[in-house]
Amino acid sequence: MREKILLVDGHSIINRAFYGVTDLTNSEGLHTNAIYGFLNTLFKVLDEEKPDYLTVAFDVKAPTFRHKMYDAYKGTRKPMPAELHEQVPVLKDVLHAMGIETMEKAGLEADDLLGTVAKRSEARGLEVTVLSGDRDLLQLATEHIRIRIPKSKGGVTETENYHTQDVIDRYQVTPLQIIELKALMGDTADNIPGVPGIGEKTATNLIVQFGSIENAYRHVEEIKPNRAKEALKTHYDMAEMSKKLATIDIDCDYDYDWEKAKLGDIYTPEAYSFLKRLEFKNMLSRFSVEAPANEKIEKSFRLVEDLGEAENLLSRAEQTERLAFALQREGEELLSLSLTLGQERTFIIPVEGFVTENWLLGRLVRVLAEAQHISCLGLKETLKYLESRMDGEGQKEIQRLAGLEHQNAFSDEEITAYLLNPLKDSYGTEELAKEYLALTIPSRTELFGKDKLTKVKDENPEAYRIYAGYASYVLYQAAPVLEEKLQETGMERLYRDMEMPLVFTLAGMEREGVRVDAEALKSYGDELAVRIGELEKQIYEEAGETFNINSPKQLGVILFEKMGMKGGKKTKTGYSTSAEVLEKLAPEHKIVADILEYRQLTKLKSTYADGLAGYIGADQRIHTTFQQTITATGRLSSTEPNLQNIPIRVELGRRIRKVFIPAEGCVLVDADYSQIELRVLAHMSGDENLIKAYREAQDIHRLTASQVFHIPFDQVTDLQRRNAKAVNFGIVYGISSFGLSQDLSITRKEAQEYIQKYFETYPKIKEFLDRCVEEAKTEGYAKTMFGRRRPMPELKSSNFMQRSFGERVAMNAPIQGTAADIIKIAMIRVDRRLREEGLASRLLLQVHDELLIEARENELTRVKTILAEEMCGAAELSVPLEIDMKQGKNWYEAH
Repeated sequence: MREKILLVDGHSIINRAFYGVTDLTNSEGLHTNAIYGFLNTLFKVLDEEKPDYLTVAFDVKAPTFRHKMYDAYKGTRKPMPAELHEQVPVLKDVLHAMGIETMEKAGLEADDLLGTVAKRSEARGLEVTVLSGDRDLLQLATEHIRIRIPKSKGGVTETENYHTQDVIDRYQVTPLQIIELKALMGDTADNIPGVPGIGEKTATNLIVQFGSIENAYRHVEEIKPNRAKEALKTHYDMAEMSKKLATIDIDCDYDYDWEKAKLGDIYTPEAYSFLKRLEFKNMLSRFSVEAPANEKIEKSFRLVEDLGEAENLLSRAEQTERLAFALQREGEELLSLSLTLGQERTFIIPVEGFVTENWLLGRLVRVLAEAQHISCLGLKETLKYLESRMDGEGQKEIQRLAGLEHQNAFSDEEITAYLLNPLKDSYGTEELAKEYLALTIPSRTELFGKDKLTKVKDENPEAYRIYAGYASYVLYQAAPVLEEKLQETGMERLYRDMEMPLVFTLAGMEREGVRVDAEALKSYGDELAVRIGELEKQIYEEAGETFNINSPKQLGVILFEKMGMKGGKKTKTGYSTSAEVLEKLAPEHKIVADILEYRQLTKLKSTYADGLAGYIGADQRIHTTFQQTITATGRLSSTEPNLQNIPIRVELGRRIRKVFIPAEGCVLVDADYSQIELRVLAHMSGDENLIKAYREAQDIHRLTASQVFHIPFDQVTDLQRRNAKAVNFGIVYGISSFGLSQDLSITRKEAQEYIQKYFETYPKIKEFLDRCVEEAKTEGYAKTMFGRRRPMPELKSSNFMQRSFGERVAMNAPIQGTAADIIKIAMIRVDRRLREEGLASRLLLQVHDELLIEARENELTRVKTILAEEMCGAAELSVPLEIDMKQGKNWYEAH
């Protein structure tokens, strides 16, 4: 007997359920009608089919090829209702809790995944059932692939079943000709436009007569009625596009694992907890479980409300070798501390009665000072919070806690999870539980909707206990799993020697902040406002009327219709007035040059002159936040405000740096790595010519021009040097001949010759870049010199543009990531040296390859020595690491 596989069209069935089941919400305010209807349908079909394998396919948010085709022709698709949208991720969680495999992939529709897996399963010898409300899938029907389409009849759901003959009997065409039908008659539900004026009856007659739209078009003069003939002649392009939209890809790029799809007992304890929380009481009878895993875990979470009991607990915690903790806060207010000390030893200590915030935080600090292994989430923010809530002596305790001798006790599981997969958006407890513990825990929304924690703590203490308990429980359980995976991937040293010490360096930098001259900032804004006003007046005069310069639509009409400029690209929303379009017009039209300057200055004013003013604290300093788990390459980012994006290319933008000043008795010292990525490329590629050039301290861009263009070194022109510089840095980013031609305003052929000559000059660079791509394809990730991994899913994409992007990233990630690692090492070493030598000077900012220090005037010489030694010695490369160092009374002078 052949094994069976059931494939479910997730979005189709949940969409049908949403509109077919009366609106339901659980006590937490979550809409549940679509989930309820979906599960009812699934259970019914499972009882009938009894499959050996089961998978549910979903669409993803990223628009697919077919979506884009439709949008380009007809506008936008109708968005999913918010009440349905919120249920989709919950349904996926329920399915995963049942052990049911789901599949989705950016760039592919669920139809494509279903078609591909259905055909592969048939070839494997399986009987296939595809469950969907979408009749497009009828094109997949064969003797061994059955399409089941649910249909409501008299309030009861029945299913229509289709093998090949069933399709012919019902529609008079073969399964594959369903595509032809859709191409003519369209389908609004599936966003297929079809041919206006041709309905189902006419479409069926045409396909029965001619077999395909192409053959019908070849015999268009024979078509009757005349209305159908004229419609196909006029709108054949729509028929062709509709056919593409209706055609399911049965061989898409997706690795399907039948072993993972093997159906086990879906009535798991985790699923029981989910359905109980969703309040699907009539479904719970399907389960034969006594105490689900989640319930057992949750029962072990204990509230400790008595001061004496809390003191005893925290005293025991001081003797515990390993623990995990989490603080529950509402803004700055501390609500409770959750603490996990062992397998079934999770405690929640709320702030209430005699357990005050000061007492609890003080005791926590003592516990942390004694513990040898501490797991937490967001350690940097936690340390900042602890310091902000304590008095002077308490703040010193926190700083001692973050001292070198105790740093190794801490483990931030957010950073661990980030290293293991830097492409994810979130590394919270829910994600950690699901990915590393195979445990589905209730989300905050599921537990208490959008209510504030303070309200939940008072009005729903049971939900609060579960929420707070998981906060530390998951960290405790996940820590050893994460550590083991770090060892498996060879990133344990990277984590311990680089990422974790960096937490404390960044915390110190954020605490220090950088001083800002508020008056100078206001004057800068006023100066910008005057110039913006002048430009507005000039632009109105040149246009001959006033209009909204910030409106792309109005600006497009002025430039390309009223003033008749050439080169306008009209879209469905109007003319494009992007920087790329305007920059090409600027040399010939003064108004365009003025508009570009206007845009630049208004951005400077809003983002920096006005924007930065709101971040100046009572200490007259701006305290940015450095994000350690955002970028895929390992680079740091800066937020609230972003001080890594201060303009440097335009003089007026650079002048914003004048408002950043040192404290009294100090100067700012700025040290910037010289061409660090090119030096990393020289080392990692092992190219002798590039290594020799750096060792001999030659002008690398002039040398490249000399060798590429075969002219003497001292005869290289400035233009040739600039072009060589563009090639040098472009190569690092995997630049194409098209990209280089755009950058240098040369033909694509000339750009290709430049690149070819470059690789002839530095042959091992080409070998290295090709090797990076091949290794990334084989291993699935790119790797830096220090072992940091950047997963490369783009290389497996079925989309050519995505694969090309992936290849460029595979070339660049090892170089950019290594450079980012080196600057991190330098930051840690510089910060430690300053502290170890008892200096008052402090590291303030890191901006890409540059470090900014506020140096005491009497420590200036020592600071410069430390910067030079630690930055140049941060890594051992086959070429020297060099820095450019300046000092000044503001950041502008120092840069």
